[in-house]
Amino acid sequence: MARKKEYFEIETEELQSLGKWAADCAERALSIYESIENEDNRPRNAINGIKDFSNSGKRTNHLRKLALDAYRASLETKDTAAASAAARSASLAAASAYTHPFKDINQSRHILGPAVYSALAIELHNRLGREIGDREIELAIDNATCEIAELLNKMPVHKIGTKRIDQLFYELDSGIRNKFR
Repeated sequence: MARKKEYFEIETEELQSLGKWAADCAERALSIYESIENEDNRPRNAINGIKDFSNSGKRTNHLRKLALDAYRASLETKDTAAASAAARSASLAAASAYTHPFKDINQSRHILGPAVYSALAIELHNRLGREIGDREIELAIDNATCEIAELLNKMPVHKIGTKRIDQLFYELDSGIRNKFR
């Protein structure tokens, strides 16, 4: 039997705050993608699109297209998982404007995804161990706003998991929630 979704309200201002933070997080890894795919501006366009939304509060079909284009770029990049993660971060940043107002772990992954995939991209690119990814997560926590914490508090809590990506989601989720308690 399917569980009934629990809905809540999301204000445009909350999505704008999320979009600004998501763009800042994604932009930290963008150079990794651009150093490999220097002719492909889809991830940059996605970041610019979410920045425009963060300033105007207007969601457009064009922004949705930019998010999908950056996602395609993440699938098409050559040679490196780091570049793919950087493009995925940009895609999720643009898609953050379309976060759905219901309690679902996948929706919280949309909120946290830009920072997590950016941290993963930087970690993979630098090959210096997990410490660099952990530092990126700490920076994302430091820059998170109370609006982001309020959105997360309406969502299920992430479990720690065994995969690195799941650990990064857990660290970011618990860090933001704890920051605003």
